[in-house]
Amino acid sequence: MKPALAGKVALVAGATRAAGRGIAVQLGAAGATVYVTGRSTRGQRSEMDRPETIEETAALVARIESEQGALHVLVNDIWGATRMEWNKTVWESDLEYGLRTLRLGVDTHAITSHFAIPLLIEKPGGLVVEVTDGTDEYNKDHYRVSFFYDLAKAAVNRMAFALAHELEPHGATAVSLTPGWLRSEAMLDAYKVTEASWRDATKVQPHFAISETPAFIGRAVAALAADPEVKRWNGKSLSSGELAKVYGFTDADGSRPDAWRYIVEVQDAGKPADVTGYR
Repeated sequence: MKPALAGKVALVAGATRAAGRGIAVQLGAAGATVYVTGRSTRGQRSEMDRPETIEETAALVARIESEQGALHVLVNDIWGATRMEWNKTVWESDLEYGLRTLRLGVDTHAITSHFAIPLLIEKPGGLVVEVTDGTDEYNKDHYRVSFFYDLAKAAVNRMAFALAHELEPHGATAVSLTPGWLRSEAMLDAYKVTEASWRDATKVQPHFAISETPAFIGRAVAALAADPEVKRWNGKSLSSGELAKVYGFTDADGSRPDAWRYIVEVQDAGKPADVTGYR
């Protein structure tokens, strides 16, 4: 069978690790030609201490146009904040680093969109995916641990909403998409486990039982990109667990974790960890 995304060209901004890497891998597995950006190479490991530059973004888009002549999927998964001052008010926070967090997690998305979308809308049917943490519904009703983190993640949801209005006349679609509790490299390291032993982390944090691999959100993006009716999602805030129910894909272990429903109904409700009916 012909791969679902054969002939499609995708750009994943922020694909060094975690969700971005999972998305790039799954788009490639579905047959797309995938270009990626990141700040780490084999020769030089990123200290995650600078934003993606405007010049590099413009040069990459020019290369895609030269080599492929088209761009069908743009994924903005840029973050890069090296630390967060959790549970601090705006007046208690380090203002310089707080503003830098917005530069790393919000401005970078706008920069990539500014340069890449003109190529994406040359033909109808393009898709822009803004990756964030938390659905719009959840983020509107919940304080996300600190002023600057809360603002950065909510802003990305709103960015997708705004892009949807601007892209609709060009026949393109924009959505925001959140993974659930992601088993990223950094999260596994934080719990001192590996992907093979991740369940050991539930001894420290029982609700980690609802966590998912980066492949899950990658498959969510691939499913959106292959959907001929993707415009039905224009302007929507989506989650990997929600889309798994619609498109029928699973995580790497064959399960379908529905993290954001679990977080509201079990974790935030103060109930004991129990993923029955949620994965």
